[in-house]
Amino acid sequence: MRALVRSAGGDPRRWRIVLGPIKLHDLRTHPHCNWSVAPSGGVREVAEIERLLDTMRLEYPIVGAG
Repeated sequence: MRALVRSAGGDPRRWRIVLGPIKLHDLRTHPHCNWSVAPSGGVREVAEIERLLDTMRLEYPIVGAG
């Protein structure tokens, strides 16, 4: 969330709403990146999130629950 606020400005609460939940996938079916999000919001907001997600997927392809 902080990265979105730093890069795009705005309200952290709004970014949490636009980002939505982070969905974890089983490593057996998603061995290269086990998480995804389905952002909703305005075109600019979704574009900002997608830009940040490209970087985050390279840095953190595998995450754990909890």
